[in-house]
Amino acid sequence: MQDLADPTSGTVPALLADAVDLARVAAVEAADGEAAEVGEHLDVEFEDASAATHYFAAAKPGYRGWTWAVTVMGTDEVTVGEIALLPGADAVVAPEWIPWNERVRAEDLAPGDLLPVDEDDERLVPAHASLEEGDDPDQLADVADELGFGRPRVMSPEGRLDAAVRWSDGDFGPGAEMARAASAHCGTCGFYLSLVGSLRGTFGVCGNGNVPADGHVVHAEYGCGGHSELQIDTGSVVMVSELVYDDGVEMEPSTS
Repeated sequence: MQDLADPTSGTVPALLADAVDLARVAAVEAADGEAAEVGEHLDVEFEDASAATHYFAAAKPGYRGWTWAVTVMGTDEVTVGEIALLPGADAVVAPEWIPWNERVRAEDLAPGDLLPVDEDDERLVPAHASLEEGDDPDQLADVADELGFGRPRVMSPEGRLDAAVRWSDGDFGPGAEMARAASAHCGTCGFYLSLVGSLRGTFGVCGNGNVPADGHVVHAEYGCGGHSELQIDTGSVVMVSELVYDDGVEMEPSTS
């Protein structure tokens, strides 16, 4: 009589559950014949009415916490379907792979290095598509002047927003320690050179060669001690009281 199970029951058929030795032999073959690399039988799991997977501890060097998984199948005769070495909860595995262009940081780029941009980089759009939704098409000429003709792609609204967030959170944003200690903001400074386009109202470049922000993109609400309108009182800092004679002699006008 065939050992058939209800395909919805989740119960491993006895024929497949008893195939531990067959599964172990298959695991040893996958371990290049090293029987010592296949440890104790851990479990058997239901796959479907005619398939189940046996799990064995892996004693393979460098694979601590891994298990051998051997799938067996059949209703009359059991055969091996698949063998795999799988990581367990305590296994040491490689970190999730991240594309190199997402791993690289700005400071990693050295002179002579090349950092190509993907064709589908969402930060860039064709120059003719640079206008945002709702913009007046008549502004195209002005935008073209600001962006410059001849460039096949320009920054998309998403790309500009990404840059704005990065700059705001950086060393020259409104939350920087220098900005919090400043008495005035860059937006009112004569050395502040505004950007063009949609970032004009929020960012500019510092042109004061006497401060650390020189040549950097700064937030309009950033500030430092080099503000153009900073005035310092150069008068005496010593308080001088009213002159008083205190020699004990009363001064009387002369009658002669």
